[in-house]
Amino acid sequence: MASLSSLSLPHHLPISAPKLPKSCTKPTLILCRVTAQEHHYSRHKASVSETQLSDSVLGPEGTGPAAPTRGQRLLEHHQTLEAAKLVIEENRTSKKKVKKEKPFKVSTAVASCYGCGAPLQTSESDAPGYVALETYELKKKHRQLRTVLCGRCRLLSHGHMITAVGGNGGYSGGKQFVTAEQLREKLSHLRHEKALIIKLVDIVDFSGSFLARVRDLAGANPIILVVTKVDLLPKGTDLNCVGDWVAEATTKKRLNVLSIHLTSSKSLVGIVGVVSEIQKEKKGRDVYILGSANVGKSAFINALLKMMAQNDPAAAAAQKYKPIQSAVPGTTLGPIQINAFLGGGKIYDTPGVHLHHRQAAVVYSEDLPALAPKSRLRGQCFPNYQLASDNGTASKVKSNGLNGFSIFWGGLVRIDILKVLPETCLTFYGPKALQIHVVPTDKADEFYQKELGVLLVPPTGKERADDWRGLETERQLHLSFEEVERPACDVAISGLGWISVEPVSKSMRMSHPNLEVTSGELHLNVHVPKPVETFVRPPMPVGKTGAEWYQYPELTEKEEEARPKWHF
Repeated sequence: MASLSSLSLPHHLPISAPKLPKSCTKPTLILCRVTAQEHHYSRHKASVSETQLSDSVLGPEGTGPAAPTRGQRLLEHHQTLEAAKLVIEENRTSKKKVKKEKPFKVSTAVASCYGCGAPLQTSESDAPGYVALETYELKKKHRQLRTVLCGRCRLLSHGHMITAVGGNGGYSGGKQFVTAEQLREKLSHLRHEKALIIKLVDIVDFSGSFLARVRDLAGANPIILVVTKVDLLPKGTDLNCVGDWVAEATTKKRLNVLSIHLTSSKSLVGIVGVVSEIQKEKKGRDVYILGSANVGKSAFINALLKMMAQNDPAAAAAQKYKPIQSAVPGTTLGPIQINAFLGGGKIYDTPGVHLHHRQAAVVYSEDLPALAPKSRLRGQCFPNYQLASDNGTASKVKSNGLNGFSIFWGGLVRIDILKVLPETCLTFYGPKALQIHVVPTDKADEFYQKELGVLLVPPTGKERADDWRGLETERQLHLSFEEVERPACDVAISGLGWISVEPVSKSMRMSHPNLEVTSGELHLNVHVPKPVETFVRPPMPVGKTGAEWYQYPELTEKEEEARPKWHF
């Protein structure tokens, strides 16, 4: 061994380990102290304390057979340096992570139902996202969780009315419910994203579904405004007039949008224009479909995919797993990712923004289908002498018009006519399921109590009528007009439809061409459930007569340039 040791060392060094001079020990001690001073470096990674280190490196006296060789000293020296470098590198990395912390993004780590976006779970059968454990395990094994439809969506697809948003649909909620605030929170990341926003508005409930504060959710992202359900407008409606009316209303709401599109998800009217606009403005960004609850987002996405599938195989493949459509507000409970673009990028169907001021927030879930028009709207005009033939009502209306009468629109709206012209006409545009009844105002309270749940529905049935809180909100309207050739205004009921108020009906103008009425004021009282809102707005030009009286606004060149362009 002695001969081997002597051969392994340089010729000028003695075989026995010499005492190291003090100048050699100090650097080693300093390097050891560097590691001890790093407070966040875990103690278990340091093999020994500073005292033990000095003992192991130098030995009790630095001499004798137990003393380390120079190779061992060099190795420990390098280990100490590497430990110090590791600590410094960890510090730098952690600081970079804090600085570059990004806002919340849509997570795809948790598997979700492709129909509603709710996270899949196997514990609560009455909660959204429930899947049988056997099904979940099988799909997980084959990596097919993205193809799973939860139990609630299966029921919704078969016409069941299953609400899942607490406080909506007449229910206070429970453990299986999510709140409207929780759904809104799932959209909070949008303002930090680089995205293209498609904002949907229901033309039948334009005022109630507009989302005036959409910038709180969308941030500075560009917005394309899509108006849905234009196929429900009355027969003969000129969409040129409606498009201009929407552009004017959007400008007055001070919402800056790229363009406006009038569409129908059912007939695919206007969908081609939206696809073209998305391809033009997408620019590598993801596309988010945004709108209030029940505005038709899922139906619009299905129509969009159908149109895109003609040229994009990715959209064609995405059609197999489309979002569920239902009349229940809150059908979509989480962002649904759809890989619809061959060149990259995604479409997200987002949870509907629940607005407390819409009728859908107060009626029972079983009555929700009654609020959704299923066919083209037909205005119901009052006074209607044929319907007012009982109890001598017709003769009273003919002599004094609607003054002193109350009109019930189902069990959801009551309008008291306080002061109108004998020739004044109210035209109701909304779902046909809500019947209209005219009674003298002095008998209106008694009629409502007696017929609520029977003639006046919704609410349907006496049981629900007994729990109904009634029409607690009353708003007095003083409507001025300066000409009789056009309606004075629309009175829009949030979540239901609107009432066109004509100072003098068209039929009366034609039969009495020499009427001297030119201006005046009409007084109405509108009763609705709390907290449903009533909007007074410029009249929407619908029907054959709409194009006759609608006047396009005169705009300066600057106003014309700032005004969004509309398409259909």
